[in-house]
Amino acid sequence: MSVASHVSKPPVTLSAEPPYTREQLADRGLSIDRLPRHIAIIMDGNGRWAQSQGLPRIEGHRRGVSSVRQIVEECSRIGIEQLTLYCFSSENWKRPEAEQRLLMQLLVQYLIEERSEILRQNLRFAVIGRRQQLSDEVLAEIDLTQSLTAHQTGMRLCLAINYGSRGEILDAVQRIAQDVATGEIDPAAITEETIAQHLDTAGMPDPDLVIRTAGEMRISNFLLWQISYSELWVTNTCWPEFSTLDLHQALRDYASRDRRFGGLKSPV
Repeated sequence: MSVASHVSKPPVTLSAEPPYTREQLADRGLSIDRLPRHIAIIMDGNGRWAQSQGLPRIEGHRRGVSSVRQIVEECSRIGIEQLTLYCFSSENWKRPEAEQRLLMQLLVQYLIEERSEILRQNLRFAVIGRRQQLSDEVLAEIDLTQSLTAHQTGMRLCLAINYGSRGEILDAVQRIAQDVATGEIDPAAITEETIAQHLDTAGMPDPDLVIRTAGEMRISNFLLWQISYSELWVTNTCWPEFSTLDLHQALRDYASRDRRFGGLKSPV
């Protein structure tokens, strides 16, 4: 054994990429004053991309993880407050069992391999969706990542796993009904805020911008309550090929829109 093998190596220290300055944002055609607080993304087209490349569908999902990595980091550097990614819907259990199993394995692998990066970037990790049907292994990695990042102060990274908006609203109604039955809530006092506080996203801002890849023009049971006034942006690009340039274009288009929330623009 060589002498060098006995020498202890200093720990590797990671330093997060700094946030973009106002000037750096301007270089990308972005304005700090016109950024969304919360971006939600329906990551679609992994399987179609793989098939177009003559690859198994699972290879598209693996490639999609690379897109997740770069978009998470870019949103963090841009200064987005929250990024929510639609990872696995409650309807995805209808897919072949082998694909379900591989998707869950990829999720566990992502949480393990990216945990140090999530910590490095000072991200707060959150998950929405029903815990039922998720394996103990998946739940353990989710809970560990949430625990380790609970006191971080950067962008909130929220993964929607085993999530469906109708199920979420149903669960909220049942919880409210139970509180009414026990006398904790007066039925006459129930407001929109009451409902929002009982959703999985309680305490989170509603999405300002919803991005969908692969050209599909539907919401797919995603955050139906929360996206009432979100701006929608759809691209034909499949998720494995979605890049920071696509993200920047979505943000520029968002900044150009006049958000009136049902009202009229004030006269000059």
